[in-house]
Amino acid sequence: MNSSLLSGLNPEQRAAVELPAQSALILAGAGSGKTRVLTTRIAYLISNGQVSPHGLLAVTFTNKAAKEMVTRLSAMLPINTRGMWIGTFHGLCNRMLRAHHREANLPQTFQILDSGDQLSAIKRLMKAMNVDDEKYPPREMQNFISGSKEQGLRAHEVEAYDPYTRRKVEVFAEYDAQCQREGVVDFSELLLRCYELLVRNQALREHYQERFKHILVDEFQDTNPLQYRWLKLLAGVGERHRGFPRPNPPPEGEGTNVSLRDDSSISALFAVGDDDQSIYAFRGANVGNMQELLRDFHVESVIKLEQNYRSHGNILDAANALIANNRERLGKNLWTDADKGEQIRVYEAGTDVDEAAFIVEEIKQLHREGVHLTEMALLYRSNAQSRVLEHALVSAGLSYRVYGGLRFFERQEIKHALAYLRLMENTDDDNALLRIINFPTRGIGARSVEQLQEAAKQYNTTLWDAAARAGGKVTAFVGIIEALRSATKGLPLPEIMENVLEHSGLVAHYQNETGAKKREAQERLENLNELINSATLFVHENEDDSLTAFLTHATLESGEHQAGDSEDALHLMTVHAAKGLEFHTVFITGLEEGLFPHQNSIDNGDLDEERRLMYVAITRARRRLYLTFAQSRMLHGQTHYGLVSSFLRELPEELLHWITPRFTARKTFDSGRRETQSYVSAFGNTPGMPPAPPSPKSAWRIGQQVFHQKFGEGTVTDTEGSGNEGRVQVNFKRAGSKWLALEYAKLTPI
Repeated sequence: MNSSLLSGLNPEQRAAVELPAQSALILAGAGSGKTRVLTTRIAYLISNGQVSPHGLLAVTFTNKAAKEMVTRLSAMLPINTRGMWIGTFHGLCNRMLRAHHREANLPQTFQILDSGDQLSAIKRLMKAMNVDDEKYPPREMQNFISGSKEQGLRAHEVEAYDPYTRRKVEVFAEYDAQCQREGVVDFSELLLRCYELLVRNQALREHYQERFKHILVDEFQDTNPLQYRWLKLLAGVGERHRGFPRPNPPPEGEGTNVSLRDDSSISALFAVGDDDQSIYAFRGANVGNMQELLRDFHVESVIKLEQNYRSHGNILDAANALIANNRERLGKNLWTDADKGEQIRVYEAGTDVDEAAFIVEEIKQLHREGVHLTEMALLYRSNAQSRVLEHALVSAGLSYRVYGGLRFFERQEIKHALAYLRLMENTDDDNALLRIINFPTRGIGARSVEQLQEAAKQYNTTLWDAAARAGGKVTAFVGIIEALRSATKGLPLPEIMENVLEHSGLVAHYQNETGAKKREAQERLENLNELINSATLFVHENEDDSLTAFLTHATLESGEHQAGDSEDALHLMTVHAAKGLEFHTVFITGLEEGLFPHQNSIDNGDLDEERRLMYVAITRARRRLYLTFAQSRMLHGQTHYGLVSSFLRELPEELLHWITPRFTARKTFDSGRRETQSYVSAFGNTPGMPPAPPSPKSAWRIGQQVFHQKFGEGTVTDTEGSGNEGRVQVNFKRAGSKWLALEYAKLTPI
């Protein structure tokens, strides 16, 4: 069995898989086969009898990754993987809290608020507390609450040095109380509540510490402080290094002291990660956790996976040269058995429109050569950059997909349907009630809802209880929910869905749409039908027919990227969204100072994470990589002139092929110490600067309006050479940017 498992692994991968039962850090570079190593390690431990399938815990960052791991394990070993503790942090904490809901002081059917529902709950609370939403924007309040929880802090533990922060802490405290009354938790609460449960309950903590002797973590560089502390608590280390937040107050009869464990009883933590791909600091990820891991777990084995199975050599050499400029790296160098491949293509455009036109032409040519659109990706630092790119693609008739748009469970009609189901399952869920009390419209106005909220506040009860006593149309709504609960009792999950969609009025509402909304309504109906399909598939895959389980599944899945349809379409996405993906050809656009790297990072004097982001972008490409930038770009309705990105200047000259005809490369020195690359045009201007005056030899000037019999009106954006041997670049209103030979162009000045 071991021979079969280990076949095909390179020496470093095999060394990682065969490590003894000790904590280790596997420093896995991009495209180095980390998922294979992690999965094979699990199979190796089980097949050797070192652990049972239920005696290990494996943590991933997406449900998709967890499912892939289970699928691979099923193919490797003749075992039943159902019930194994493999999942995301949120999914595993949800599982633990469901099993111990009483100890966690939660109802058995507690519901999970997604980001949108959490924001709605905060807005409702702030209104009830008369908090100025201009001075305290609800989304900022949401970030404050979630950020505090991810640091392991309750409201009473947040230090408030001024009245402004004290008010935010007051909202935080009341928000927690509101969630407790309603029996709901947000994503951050799942982990914090689970962590506090283990801190507080010694018997439960020791049970899981004894059970999980092997803990394996994927994408360890993306863990936040609370996630790392949760891992340490389960492993039995860390208690001696620093204090833990204490629940306040602890439940009656339960202490808060955390017992220490001998080193011999500490669980083995097998962490796989790459500090060079840590790009989620804005979400709370702490790349420093990797250094802490080495200290806290006394890690003796750091194995580097540096052989890359994705990209050609020139792409990897560029990535290595770029990331070498970062400080405090653990350090590794990607290499490949494949050949060097093509040089990296660099293009400087006059404007962002020219940049988009160039990209479209290259895509069309690649497509003609047999590269599928779905094998190409356009990456950008900011979502605002996509508008010009999308316009160019639409004009060219090229199919594209914006990766990371609205997912299935986030669509309006799906959230409405789920709200009915949530309220049926837990009538204390005020967010669900508010979403559907007047949808479809049933004559319950805003004033009625306000009176309902006032009554609930006055009597310290839920909106549901207040609605049951309100009378009129509000009480009639309560009757609808009660009727649905009665009619669906004992039915299979898919039939519950059908009944709710039909008798809630949702189907009729969309069926009755007319005019411009009819097509949109039809799409919404198709989505509602798909919800029934998703329930059927859920029951089949999980052998669980409970509504609570499905609603939990829907909430956890809402944060995942859903697969698109089968149409061959180009991918557009931010660099952050591209992590974990790979493509035959990648275009990295907008490489200008202030854009990529972002101005905020420049102002803060910390470019390390931005450089890691660029590193991630480069390593998405397998065969061909384009780097593009523009001398001028429309931002916020104004034309901005920018300098070429410093990241581009950090790439070795011999790896680059400049396909902008009028530029030649020369070497310069920065302060006489550090060699950099500067590119000078035939006109003497540096890329990233405003266009220089035209050559006196040219009969045309930049900015001149011209007319062409085939392409129509346009503006001269560039010139090259003179006389019949010269060329001009014209940005035509209808046809986009074209280079034209003066001998044949027959241009007419306007």
